[in-house]
Parts: sequence; C-alpha cells; structure tokens
Amino acid sequence: MRKVITRRDAIKGAAALGVTAFAASVKAASPEPVSITPSLIEAATKEAKMILYSSMDLPVGEKLGKAFEAKYPGIEVQIERSGSERLFQRLAQEFASNIRAADVINTTDASHIITWKRNGWLAPFVSEDMARYFLADYRDPDGMSATSRIYLSSIAYNTNLVKPEDAPKGFKDLLDPKWAGKMVKGHPAYSGTIMTATFQLVRELGWDYFENLSKQRVMQVQSSTDPPKKLALGERAVMADGNEYNVVLLKEAGQPVEPVYPVEGAPTVSAPTAVFASAPHPNAARLFQAWLHTRETQQFFTDFTAQYSAHSEVTPKPGRRKLSDLKLMKEDAAGVEAMADEIKTRYAKLFRV
Repeated sequence: MRKVITRRDAIKGAAALGVTAFAASVKAASPEPVSITPSLIEAATKEAKMILYSSMDLPVGEKLGKAFEAKYPGIEVQIERSGSERLFQRLAQEFASNIRAADVINTTDASHIITWKRNGWLAPFVSEDMARYFLADYRDPDGMSATSRIYLSSIAYNTNLVKPEDAPKGFKDLLDPKWAGKMVKGHPAYSGTIMTATFQLVRELGWDYFENLSKQRVMQVQSSTDPPKKLALGERAVMADGNEYNVVLLKEAGQPVEPVYPVEGAPTVSAPTAVFASAPHPNAARLFQAWLHTRETQQFFTDFTAQYSAHSEVTPKPGRRKLSDLKLMKEDAAGVEAMADEIKTRYAKLFRV
C-alpha cells in the first residue's frame, strides 16, 4: 500500500532535502512585474511544451489549454488533472524522488501554497496584470502565486425531487431527518474545495455539525465536481457540498438543479496558480502564468465556467450572481494548513470513508 503523505511529512521531507534555506532567499526577492514580450514568447516557443498540474474539471482545463495553444502556436499544454489533495501528495512524492515534472500548479487548497513556498519549490513571478489589477489578498506578497479563480461550495437541490418551499435554506437544515439517505457530498482527503469548505464549516458550526451529518447516510463521492452531477441525474435530492459553479452551468443547460446560498454563508474557495522553481519549461510556464491572469483570459474563463475572477476589470456574465451580493464565509489558508491532517482523520472516522 502506498504511504499517504501528510503535510507534516511534506514539510519534514523538504527540510531533509535542504530546500528550506532556499525558501528564505526566494522570499526575500520581490520580482518586478513582467509583460508578455516577443522575447518571452520566442523562448517559450523553443521549449515547445508546458505541463500543468491542475484540479480544474478536465473539460475546463482542456479548453483553457487549447485556448493557450491557439494564442501561442507551437507550445503544447499537457494537463495532469486530479483532486488538489491528491496532487499535494503526488508532488511530495515526486520531489522526494527527485522528479521535477510539473511546470505550473493550480490548486483549490490555497494552504498548499504556504507549504510549497516554505519548501522553496515555487518561483517568484508577477505579471503586469497581477500587479495592476489583482488586490493584495489575491496575490502572494513575494510573487509566488496569484488567485486564478474564485468560487463557492454551496448546497443545491434537484427541482424534480424537492419543492422550492421544502428545500434546505442552510447547512443546519441538512440535519433534518427528512434528508437522511437523500444527500451527496465530496471528500476533503481528495478535493481541495471540500477541504477548504470543511475547515470553514468546522470553524463556524463545530465538529458536532459533521458528527450529526454523518448519521444522515450521505452518499460519499470524491471531487467537488461529482455532487452536482449526481444531483442532476436524480441519484440524490440534495447536495450537501460541492462546487456552486457546476450547479449554475447545469441549470443554464436546462438541468433540474437549483443552487442554495446558505443562510450561514457560503464557504469561499480561492484557487491560486504558481510556477515551480524547478519547471522543466520555465519560459513556457511564465508565459502561461502571465496569459492566464490577463483580463482577456480571465473574462473568457469566467464566462465559460461560471466562476469568479480576482481581476478587477472582469465582470460576471449577465444573469449570474455577483460575489458582493452573497453572504460568504471567510477564507483562512493558514488555518487550513494547520488543521488539514486533523480534518482528514476526523472526517474519515465520522463518515467511515
């Protein structure tokens, strides 16, 4: 059986490899903003490839990759997709084995950036758009990452199985016995979205909430993208967590689903992207990072995925909700990092998965 790498293991392993000293020197560097220049494009094109580790839904990641390839012919984008928590383990194992395969990483667990930055694994890079249009809350102060997408983990219901007046209004409503055996949710040991959401819910509602929820015979799936699909298929009537944007897209496509923005507030997820210091294709990686955070790409991504952008000039597609109109739970990446192993252990014990 392959050993599961905890965050504590990852930090210890990095220290053993002698990379924490490098982290301090990287942190001291405050890079100047970089524009997309002909010389950068030329250097990236010579490398001919860029490898992205990502937790994005595969169709989303592939469409994004194809858009980059169309913009910069001659550069292939290879996407390695998995849940953020699995990617975290994979990278720890790769670095421990002296494997340096990834150029760029997009994670839905922002606490991963803290660990990787401490380990000295990330390269400082700030594009002009990041410096000019992204608030400080959505940029690492030392230029190690930028938030590429923001979204919510919400409740939702199947409109063929639940009447609007009977639908849950918040997380505490999910403890009503009438929902027993009728819910589906993601797993924090696989999904960074669910890890982030679980932390916020534990902070706001306590472990007692999850203890009571675990008695509701909840269908357990892995990714945050899975609950909306189960909901649309009618396999379950209510989504206890999962990503809100897939519910919005399914509803726009005519599927019988309806998102619920919980009265307690919706857990908020920021998904940062970073370039690895050991990137095999460093120029292509930087070009991709700069391109990803332009207004043009961020607007395209937001329109296509129903997620939100940290770019100040990007606006939601007409008819969609604005983050400013919603009650949100506060993010805390450092809190997630400190509590991640406990969340995985206690959750597995409660839900027996």
